[in-house]
Amino acid sequence: MTKARRIDLNADLGEGFGPWRMGDDAAMLGLVTSANVACGFHAGDPDIMAATFTRAREQGVALGAHVGFPDLAGFGRRPMAMTPREIERAVAYQIGAAQAVAALAGARVTYVKAHGALANLAERDAAVADALARATRAVDPALILLAIALSQQVLAGERAGLAVAHEIFADRAYVDDGRLQPRSEPGAVITDAGVAIARVREMLAEGALITVTGKRLKTPIDSVCVHGDTAHAVDMARALRAGLEAEGYALSAFAGA
Repeated sequence: MTKARRIDLNADLGEGFGPWRMGDDAAMLGLVTSANVACGFHAGDPDIMAATFTRAREQGVALGAHVGFPDLAGFGRRPMAMTPREIERAVAYQIGAAQAVAALAGARVTYVKAHGALANLAERDAAVADALARATRAVDPALILLAIALSQQVLAGERAGLAVAHEIFADRAYVDDGRLQPRSEPGAVITDAGVAIARVREMLAEGALITVTGKRLKTPIDSVCVHGDTAHAVDMARALRAGLEAEGYALSAFAGA
């Protein structure tokens, strides 16, 4: 799916709940080309989802269902003891909710991305990745799976016959097997925009993940994620977009808005 000199910029949005808000979604929607919208399990509720879908539609931003573990208190970042079948049903449930609220807002969901602990588990566990892919295909085989590059998610999506978009992270470090460095370890989350931009520029130029030791792991790259829940998320996204455009990249969604 990779297109020369074109790239998608995505962020996790709609991550509040009730009166509580996280991040500046309005500002981020002016910078990204795809929005991964929380579906109510790790964050989000019908009102926040509808507002996010509406703003995204108005700005031509593609919409994805951001599915996770049912863990509001832990923001979906705590692993849960769920079987693959339970995960499959939970993912289908969230995609359906996202599609319904998007339709109410005059928008449509075009892709699915896993969040937090579920994404980390599906990065390396084939059974969990297959559950994610099966649920996505069962709900709508036209949905694209936005998958962590070089992960089991990619392979599961291909086995399920889904279109797969390969994602790298601007603000997360990689270890030498291509997995994301655990957030609990120093240096796992990159907060310096200059460092993030340089890393992304190099990864796109080489078509490879670059690990903490400098290894190059070849992969297609369709989308770059910048997290929307960090203190400097908007500044990071703005700098990243400007840096990519300065390099001659046209920013556009990998899935239609």
